[in-house]
Amino acid sequence: MEIEMKIKGLVVDPISKMPIVVLENPDSEQILPIWIGVFEANAIALKIESVSTPRPMTHDLLINFLEKLNIHIEKVVVCDVKDNTFYAVIHCRSNNQVIAIDSRPSDAIALALRANAPIFVEDEVVKKSHSLKFESDLEDSEKLKNWLENLKPENLGKYKM
Repeated sequence: MEIEMKIKGLVVDPISKMPIVVLENPDSEQILPIWIGVFEANAIALKIESVSTPRPMTHDLLINFLEKLNIHIEKVVVCDVKDNTFYAVIHCRSNNQVIAIDSRPSDAIALALRANAPIFVEDEVVKKSHSLKFESDLEDSEKLKNWLENLKPENLGKYKM
């Protein structure tokens, strides 16, 4: 079953210093943190903060291609997690043809924002994510889990690159 999620915010992991996109189920307050790269975080942050760039960035360029080819992004789904790596699928439609494209979640989310498409997460991914190893050090892992569980809106302010 797919759960529709919204972006709660972007934060920086205090342990690894890597960006995290935090997805939230607004109906149940479940959160799903996904560690992403700096460039992908920047692409997401630009759209969240409505920052326009003088020239199209990579995800904007891809959206432009899709529009010119009459391909519509219907939704993105974070569909699996294996060995602490998340997987996503971008569901598109061209005329009457359905197209599913494998993607990193960060790229899928950046495209979904630009296409105004919903973001879903398979419920099994949410369940599996609760048992993920964040770090090899148990103490750091517990600190990070507690930090993520206690995130407040003020912790999710503007994301600066």
